[in-house]
Amino acid sequence: MAPPPFRFSLSRDDFSFDPALDDDELARVRDAMAIGRWVEARALLAETGDDWDRRAHRLVVLAETASGAGWAQDWLLAEPDSVDAAALHALAVALLASRGKGKAACAQEACLTAARLAPADPTPWLGMLILARWTGTDDERMRAFDQVRGRHREHHHAHHLMAACLAERQKGDGDDPFHEVYEFAEWAAGEADAGSPLAVLPVVAHTERYRVLAESGLEPRNPANSDHWTTWRARQVLNTAFSWWLEWDGRDHPRLKVDLNFLAHAKFHEGRMAEAAVLFNSVGPHATHVPWSYPGRDPKKAFRAARGTALGLGSSGTA
Repeated sequence: MAPPPFRFSLSRDDFSFDPALDDDELARVRDAMAIGRWVEARALLAETGDDWDRRAHRLVVLAETASGAGWAQDWLLAEPDSVDAAALHALAVALLASRGKGKAACAQEACLTAARLAPADPTPWLGMLILARWTGTDDERMRAFDQVRGRHREHHHAHHLMAACLAERQKGDGDDPFHEVYEFAEWAAGEADAGSPLAVLPVVAHTERYRVLAESGLEPRNPANSDHWTTWRARQVLNTAFSWWLEWDGRDHPRLKVDLNFLAHAKFHEGRMAEAAVLFNSVGPHATHVPWSYPGRDPKKAFRAARGTALGLGSSGTA
């Protein structure tokens, strides 16, 4: 499939970091729930059905609202047998606990309760993985991931979380090109169906590993000053992922914009401006904090500068 046409823009800030990405209906329902109208969320989740990647994306975005846990609790009180209300509550309290704003044990119980109500749904186990990402052990993370993958073998969000977790093991050593996160990403991409967006997971792993090395002082904190993006491994995974994207026809995946941000970030720092430009045009206004914030950078300035340079629009800030 040919890449989409360039869409040049002269506006510096015609983008946002809305986690709803390009799901306009989700954004509308999220805004309604923020003011207490959870009935729209009930209808949206019922419509989503067992599209597990879309269900997880929508539930996480709804759960991240400032009042998400409270409205989910109200919904549960009104409909105690609702699997959607239980899943939303589980994710909301798991996200809060992962930020130190709640008890991990209570969040775990909420996730297990939601899992019992809907045994086939991987989403409550995604909540367990989100929680374990920040408060759990390696064994707890792997158990939660296995539960997700056992229900949906190509769960997009769960694989991204595991790549971030694994990248943090062994902060730096002399054999980094063979770090376990690369083995994990290549295994998952290889096991996935043809055309799966997990084809981009090796790029995600490479980027997460850069974050860890930069935070440890083993790579420059400005990715533009690092050769991490021009190694043999980087060239291999970037070429494979970019070719996958050009050929893929499943462009309605709910988290496609996440993958495109990772690809644009990596291609830009590889110095492949024409390919980066195509990717930025496909990202459109849907920037994501990760990976533009790596490591500890201002994502708005980083995205704006990189996009401006790649598209030849001029830039502000440091890419």
